[in-house]
Amino acid sequence: MDELTRIIRHAAEHAAAYRRSLPGRPVARPVDHTALRTAFSRPLNRSPADPLTVVDELVAAAETGLVASAGPRFFGFVVGGALPAATAAEILAAGWDQNAFNAALSPAALAAEEAAGAWLKDLLGLPATASAGFVTGGQAANTAGLAAARQYLLTEAGWDVGRKGLGGAPRLRVVAGEERHATLDRSLRLLGLGTGCVETVRTDGRGALDTGELRRVLASDPDTPAIVCAQAGNVNTGACDDLRTVCDLAHARGSWVHVDGAFGLWAAASPATRPLVDGVELADSWACDGHKWLNVPYDCGYAFCSRPAVHADALSYTASYLTRADGAPVGGADYTVESSRHARGFATWAALRELGRDGVAALVDRCCSLARRFADGLTAAGFEVVNDVTLNQVLVGFGDDARTDRVVRDVQHDGTCWTGATTWRGRRLMRISVSGHATTEDDVDQSIAAIVRLARES
Repeated sequence: MDELTRIIRHAAEHAAAYRRSLPGRPVARPVDHTALRTAFSRPLNRSPADPLTVVDELVAAAETGLVASAGPRFFGFVVGGALPAATAAEILAAGWDQNAFNAALSPAALAAEEAAGAWLKDLLGLPATASAGFVTGGQAANTAGLAAARQYLLTEAGWDVGRKGLGGAPRLRVVAGEERHATLDRSLRLLGLGTGCVETVRTDGRGALDTGELRRVLASDPDTPAIVCAQAGNVNTGACDDLRTVCDLAHARGSWVHVDGAFGLWAAASPATRPLVDGVELADSWACDGHKWLNVPYDCGYAFCSRPAVHADALSYTASYLTRADGAPVGGADYTVESSRHARGFATWAALRELGRDGVAALVDRCCSLARRFADGLTAAGFEVVNDVTLNQVLVGFGDDARTDRVVRDVQHDGTCWTGATTWRGRRLMRISVSGHATTEDDVDQSIAAIVRLARES
């Protein structure tokens, strides 16, 4: 066996052993950060080191600082554990070491993105003619969508923002719900629009946009172009906006609708949950994650736009030294803000092939069912579930805020499972997100038992 094969096989064996350990491994444990930093922070060696030894040293140094977020009992964020085929595709992508900038640099990477993008649009109920940019995650996808919106609305107003910038540009409105995800505000800062331009719309008891209030806000300044930000999957409750009504109200006034659907957009993949995102196809841009409900490795997200030319105009660039493959379509870096691009399309393609249409639907349905199992079990134990569990999010109160924070801390230290905390409607709550393909009813029951035990000891 040659040296390169030995090294890659050795690393893969370590990775496989870790993945096999996840069902029985503590999800997290208290970390001695000083010791962890010391394990990595040895003096840099002067002479080259044996690669096999380097791999072993890396594994040993990282061991105490790894969180089993790829395992079946991590519920702290909307994090999916990478599917087997997607993990293997990621290993191949590292071995192939492709820069997915364009089809001249990697024809295979671009072809995989094109094919996987078509499958994604079909599953998510989006127009087949929309563009699909493979980005790092929801933050980058929101930035891409809002950049396209800015480009389109200012062009319609007679202003070339790409050449002139925002100084002296016509004013744009940004209309968004009070419970929008914080990445939208960050995107507005990055795009020079600023968070001060946001006109906030109140949300209903579920955390979804109040469409009556949206109508009033839009009517208050009908002559100024507006970007309306809707949501599929409230980060706390999982609630989805009434996308059909939002799009109808916005488009009647010439506004652009961007849908932040980091995890909730996957509701469209299942007949059981598809009504929650009715009208999603009417929007103008969409953001979605792959490393959430599709269970592909980090990092992977998708930016879709109903106007591909606008999408590319907002983000692409050219230079004299850059070469395009003859006949190659627009894609790759044209739809993202990265020039050095990881070939994310391979893992997405593999995950979709492994699951198939029915498998994706079953994954969504199972996670929703397991979230309801969490809610039912904790309610039966006497604790308060404060949201209507429509997707995969569960919010639980344990009395006063201080006690809730203690319970979350104790659960995280216990290691049986990992849940997070959030503040919603002025209350501190445990936030449980069920997204992993490997999670079973037994994992949920183990987790409920641990939460109940620790809450009663608190």
